[in-house]
Amino acid sequence: MSFAFNRRRAAAAIVTAALFVPLVAACGSDDKKDAGSTATPSASTSGAPKAALTVLAASSLTDVFKTAGAAYEKSHPGTTVKFSFAGSQELAAQVKQGAPADALVTADTKTMDGLKADTGTPAIIAKNRLVIATGEGNPLKITALKDLADTKFKVVLAAPTVPVGRYSKQVLDAQKIVVKPVSQEPNVRAVLSKVELGEADAGIVYATDAATATNKVDAIEIPDAQNAVASYPAATLKTTKNSEAAAAFVAWLSTPEAQKILQAAGFQQP
Repeated sequence: MSFAFNRRRAAAAIVTAALFVPLVAACGSDDKKDAGSTATPSASTSGAPKAALTVLAASSLTDVFKTAGAAYEKSHPGTTVKFSFAGSQELAAQVKQGAPADALVTADTKTMDGLKADTGTPAIIAKNRLVIATGEGNPLKITALKDLADTKFKVVLAAPTVPVGRYSKQVLDAQKIVVKPVSQEPNVRAVLSKVELGEADAGIVYATDAATATNKVDAIEIPDAQNAVASYPAATLKTTKNSEAAAAFVAWLSTPEAQKILQAAGFQQP
């Protein structure tokens, strides 16, 4: 009896072991499958960085950056670029106040230089020049900087704290021309708007801004010898949470693709 009982117990053990082995193997297979599925993040399957960038940019870049941003998003799937446009001095104040943003582009090097503690190393991405904007058809026949000194004309300038206002003062002072503006505006687009609306007879703006309103204003060229060159530096912000994507966008602004867009809008090579 004891021998028979032992045989039956041994047989039962063999059956139990046979059932247990495939169960363990099945569990092991599922564990490996789970490990493999979590080892590869979804982002890597796309091969594109995914970031929502905010770029603080000078007002004079309003139109061209909308085009550039769309081009960048198309060639960098998964990344979106939102712009906040204002006078460079306003942008600098936003940076110092800790505004959430990833990159900055100003219309002068002086403003950017004042933010060294807040930015990465800047790169000049474009240049610009000044023109005199008048009403369409130039009805008052304004032809030169010296004409702006005539008090019969309503002249509007940007405030001297604004890059275009500082450049305007520079060229007028160099020619010893005294202008008494009817208003001093916070950015170049505000100057252009005053002329477009007929609230001013003339104003000094960037050539690229005047080019956006050819059906409303005329652009009177200022000779190179009397003109000023505006440089546009771009840099990442140290507070960005998307440092790699922000650096990629800033670097892209110097590529042939971006330069073609900028120059088509009238900006000059850096």
